[in-house]
Parts: sequence; C-alpha cells; structure tokens
Amino acid sequence: MTRKIVRIAFPILVLLFLYVPILVLAFYSITDATQIGSFRNFSFQNYVTLFNTEELRNMIIGTILLALGAALIATILGTLGAIGAFYSGKRAGSAIATVNNIPVINADVVTGFSLCVLLVVVFGIAKDTYIPLVIGHVTLCAPFVYLSVIPKLRQMDSSLYEAALDLGAKPSKALLKVVIPQIFSGMISGFALAVTLSLDDYFIATYTKPATFDTISTYVVNATKGSQTQIKTALWALSTLIFLLVIVFVVVMNIRSWRATKKGEKA
Repeated sequence: MTRKIVRIAFPILVLLFLYVPILVLAFYSITDATQIGSFRNFSFQNYVTLFNTEELRNMIIGTILLALGAALIATILGTLGAIGAFYSGKRAGSAIATVNNIPVINADVVTGFSLCVLLVVVFGIAKDTYIPLVIGHVTLCAPFVYLSVIPKLRQMDSSLYEAALDLGAKPSKALLKVVIPQIFSGMISGFALAVTLSLDDYFIATYTKPATFDTISTYVVNATKGSQTQIKTALWALSTLIFLLVIVFVVVMNIRSWRATKKGEKA
C-alpha cells in the first residue's frame, strides 16, 4: 500500500513542482497586479502592452528570426554530419560522435566566451554583423540535430543507399530520394529542438550579440534589473504565450506520431 502511494504521489509532486510556477505566472498575466502576490482585477493589459510596445515586438521578431535561421543552418549541418558519420568507418564515426558530444556537455558560458574570443578578437569579425551570434547559435544547436538524426539512420537499412547507386542513381539523387525521406522525422525533431535551444539561450547570445540587439532571454534578464513595471508584467504574458505554443506543438507532434503508428500497424 505504501509503495503504491509513493508511486502515485511522486509523479504528482514532480508535475506540481514543474508546472505550478508557470501556471501562477500565467494567472497573474491576466490581472492588473504589478507583482506576484496580490491583484485587484482581471485584465489583459499585459498582452496589449506586449504587442503594442515596439521595443518588445522588435525583440520578439528578432529572436524568432534568429532561432529559425540558426535552426535551419544547424539542421543542414547536423544532418550532413550524421550521414557522414553513419557511412564512415567505425573509427571515423566514433571520432565524429565524440567530437559532437563535446559542445553538448560543455558549459554554454565557456562556448560563448570561446566563440567571442575566436571570432571577434582573433578573426576581427564585428558583432554588429550578427555573424558571431548566428555562428554561436548554430554551434549550440547542430550537435543536438546530429543526436536527433543518427538514431533514424541506425534504424534505416544501410544498404538502401548502395542499392540506389547500383540502380544508376547519382549520389546526390540517392541521398535526396532514399536517405532523406527515411530520416526526415529526425530532422524535424532536430529542427524543433534547435529552435527551442536558440530561443532559450542566454550565455552565448550575451557574448556574441550586437549591443543594440536583444534576444528574449537577454531582454528578460535585463528587464528584471530595471524599474519599468509595465515591461516586467508584459513579460509574464510573453512567458505564458511561449508555454502555450510549446503545449500546442507537443500535442500536434504526439498526434502525428500516434497517427503514423496507427498507419504502420494497419499496413
């Protein structure tokens, strides 16, 4: 009886620990409260401020464009790296996998500072060009795309590519027509993960971004140090919207996965 209670209570406690703070923030985002703990009336003013403030709009749009662009480049590079490692020899593949894991394990603050020194100090690339920022986010995201794609390659019959070549297909056509469709779901998962990592990143952006540009993470940190109450409470609304979008995305992906599984069972 005690074990059953523990098995039920533990997941509930974990879920409460994870989601109650977010739900509290979401609740206060639709009130006129200026701080967590008390409110007088319900209000959508925080959402109005979020979309009517040009500074906030530009910050959100810039962050989204950065995340999509960096995720696209990271998806291409991570996928090519995974394909190269999969079709390489055992030693070469193992070496590539080891090198890929270093940025995953390494602290973001070390990666961000190292990239800043290399790109800005050594190569003299100005931060105003956005090149260090994009390279930093691609460096952050590409290894995770690799980790999303490589399992799909291992599930695939490795002889399919060679069979396409034997039937007269060019290497590029065999890659696009045979290999890519087999690993496309892994590429999509890697792209989605890359977008999330880019949106969430703080340290790499701090070291590599132009002085006049802010991502959501850097803006939120700077805003919490300021005294503009309206901006702070508008960020509650922004956090709520991000959380809702993540929920919608996860639900849609799970539904698609469930439907694909059902079709596979029927076939």
